[in-house]
Amino acid sequence: MATIDITKANFKEIVSKEGIVLLDWWAEWCAPCRTFSPVFEQASTKNPDLVFGKLDTDAEVELAGAFAIRSIPTLMVFRDGIMLFEQAGALPANALDDLIRQVRALDMNEVRKQLVDRQAQQGAPSQA
Repeated sequence: MATIDITKANFKEIVSKEGIVLLDWWAEWCAPCRTFSPVFEQASTKNPDLVFGKLDTDAEVELAGAFAIRSIPTLMVFRDGIMLFEQAGALPANALDDLIRQVRALDMNEVRKQLVDRQAQQGAPSQA
């Protein structure tokens, strides 16, 4: 599967659905973004069952601001609507492949349980 353009109009629909979504936040003027782009494209070809989206930070200023994107490229990975990974900087192909392998291997029921537990701890009154 080739990469798709992500915009404010389709962002929520894309990242909230079942499955794995990788997002590349980039800009045309960014040299590291141009270096990472073929790596991202190659990974999309090797993993046609995943969604690979590209977000142009110059065109999608509001989204970039909402996610506090301060450095590009930034890679985000969502699975079943849950953000699992966010990192600025261009990953080499082997690191991206390894990240995809790790995200595929996650037990999402356990991830959801950990999120619920963390939210409960943050909402619980402190024991002073």
